[in-house]
Amino acid sequence: MTDTATIERDPRWLPHALDLAGRRLQFVKMPRETLSQPPFLADFQPATPQDEAWLSFAEVEAMEPETGPLHFIFHTAFCRSTLLVRALEIEGTSAGLAEPGIIARLAGAGDAARSLIKPVCDLLSRPWGEGEAVFVKPTNHANMLIPALLAARPDASAVLMTNDLAPFLRSVARRGLMGRRWGRQLYLELMGYAGMDLGMDAREQFSMTDLQAASVGWFLSQRWFAQLAASPEGQRLRVLDGDRFDADRKKTLEAVFDQAGMSVPGATISAVTGGPRFASHAKLGGSFTDTEGEGASAIVAEEIEQMRQWTGMIAQQAGLQVPLRQTLF
Repeated sequence: MTDTATIERDPRWLPHALDLAGRRLQFVKMPRETLSQPPFLADFQPATPQDEAWLSFAEVEAMEPETGPLHFIFHTAFCRSTLLVRALEIEGTSAGLAEPGIIARLAGAGDAARSLIKPVCDLLSRPWGEGEAVFVKPTNHANMLIPALLAARPDASAVLMTNDLAPFLRSVARRGLMGRRWGRQLYLELMGYAGMDLGMDAREQFSMTDLQAASVGWFLSQRWFAQLAASPEGQRLRVLDGDRFDADRKKTLEAVFDQAGMSVPGATISAVTGGPRFASHAKLGGSFTDTEGEGASAIVAEEIEQMRQWTGMIAQQAGLQVPLRQTLF
């Protein structure tokens, strides 16, 4: 059994999962090389029983770890956010944490684990190397926690990452049945914490197509980000378009580091943008191929165009420009 002091000191012991009934938090010991490899950290399985430990909520809340700079990448899904956080995993400069499971668990637990948000943020911020900052990309299903995460770390900056509706919907459609189900789930989530009156009764909402529901989820995500940017915390937030990131990779990394108050040599950034991180699939690993057009039959393409026009009308009536205008650089 690893002692509490060791877990508190060592950033490789990441908070991972919750047992609400037992009021326990699971930690897993994660090698540094795991950070740069698929899959997401939420899917990490410890190699041996010695690489996991459970501590009570009270023990976690009492911890006083040596914290470091912590910054966030929040996103609307399918916009290259995983690629960005992988690119920010640079030994000697910063650690990039792609969707640690604990943040999704905190979002799902609601008030039952609210007291853990600050301790978890502090634990995630522990430097992996001397002078390193930590960039965390939570799942977009935890976006309702953004205000609480920012409140827990007043020193943190955050990127709000998004892209246009059409590539978002193509990504949903390309994933088949599970992608369409995911789009409906996104709609239900956003209506729960960032909803608005769409002028549709329950029957009309039930009758929406899968891509129509996903479009509303995407729009409400844009609206939620706009509200956050207009809040008192907005000065710490910058919007990044995923396509602009792909076109200006070096400039994007320079801007992210600058927003975080970090001075990183150009040679370091060039080594990343010209290296293997951009030559393999950020989520799946292996060689990268452009699959954006897959599954986009003429019928699906027509529906996506119809959704683009329909969502544009909703945005116009709501007085919102979508996608949000980039402000990172």
